Amino acid sequence: MKKKAAFYTLGCKVNFCETESLQELFEQSGYRIVDFDEEADLYVINTCTVTGHSDHKSRKAIRRARRRAPEAIIAVTGCYAQGSPEEIKKIEEQPDLIIGNQERENFPALVESINRGELIDLVKPHQAGSGFELLPPAGRRGRTRGFLKIQEGCNQNCSYCIVPSVRGPLRSMPPSEVLNRAEALTASGCREVVLTGVHLGLYGEDLEDSSLAELLSAMEGVPGLKRLRLSSLEPSDINSALVEQIVASSVVCPHLHIPLQSGDGEILRSMNRPYEPVEYLYLAKWLKQEIPGLSLSSDVIVGFPGETEKHHRRSMKLIEEIGFSRLHVFKYSTRPGTAAAGYSEQLPNQVKDARSREMIELGEKMASEYRQRFIGTIQSVLVEKVVPYSYGEGFTPHYLRVKIDADIKGLHWRGREIDARLEQEDGDCLRAVNIKRKRSTG
Repeated sequence: MKKKAAFYTLGCKVNFCETESLQELFEQSGYRIVDFDEEADLYVINTCTVTGHSDHKSRKAIRRARRRAPEAIIAVTGCYAQGSPEEIKKIEEQPDLIIGNQERENFPALVESINRGELIDLVKPHQAGSGFELLPPAGRRGRTRGFLKIQEGCNQNCSYCIVPSVRGPLRSMPPSEVLNRAEALTASGCREVVLTGVHLGLYGEDLEDSSLAELLSAMEGVPGLKRLRLSSLEPSDINSALVEQIVASSVVCPHLHIPLQSGDGEILRSMNRPYEPVEYLYLAKWLKQEIPGLSLSSDVIVGFPGETEKHHRRSMKLIEEIGFSRLHVFKYSTRPGTAAAGYSEQLPNQVKDARSREMIELGEKMASEYRQRFIGTIQSVLVEKVVPYSYGEGFTPHYLRVKIDADIKGLHWRGREIDARLEQEDGDCLRAVNIKRKRSTG
């Protein structure tokens, strides 16, 4: 009988991508992947440490696994494991293995070597010149969308962020390996590949004669690839060569996620972000001019230390002027070990809560306005799931979530691109009809 492994993931898309790779690795070693709430022989917690609250949630997940299955092997990996292994060792419901963000290619063999009750700490500090961790492609078989992590590490050192210390220096996957893995994903059924990385825009900086723009050009020829999406880009990493390649591409989606974090210059400088609000505004206007219908989404932090009501108003005004298609709002949370944790003028929670609600409301208004621009148009929807005899659900290239009314033919839509007329908003998505079906019944 196969051993069972259960996974629990906290944090960002990179973490979720890595979890899928680890699941594939354990499946190749004979394990059967089960839900985290089920009984298993092995529980893997892929942790996050972006805030102190993330650390708390990571510890809670470890305790939960140990209490559920006292005799199972508990393995802890990810950013909290990399940054704070000594804290994890102090947890009463102690795990059996702590391994950070490196050298996990032999993870299954390490688990098999564990003697229950003996804690093994394999966390190693990051070193310059270390190689790119080559885990299996993160495309679960049968999925229409697969994630491909091609870059690791960050050198930016934002004052609120612990990531550079737990992810290490910049490393890039060689272009030939990226192409091989993209082909493996499409061969497994993926029609959309999402390129991810900690600092994706600097892909190739550590390689000879390679850049993100050149990689996108090379990926045009991947067999079966219908769509290529970029997970997140820093404002300062976007140049004319990259934009020209996006415009010329037949597969790159017209959707970019570019974190703003604040619309006030003083706060951006305090965050150690290397741009001014007006520079971001011009960048957004340029991108919207060059890429028709561009879906531009972003992140913003409210309640940063020292943020006054005046700073907040400036941020609101700039964000409304840019007109994002989607806005992810985060309340500032102290992260021990970062520069901002020592700043004076930490804001009370009630102020952060109020500003967060206001910013979320603005984000929802902009998202609705962007969706409404597409009502009445015909768009290609890559269907990811089907509710039989009800609707097929998927995304347009602009990352609009769409539900297409479906009859019996809809049972075969999963993994296909369906041309649909977008007819009305339905919460945070759009309802649509398959134009072929509508013609046949008209």
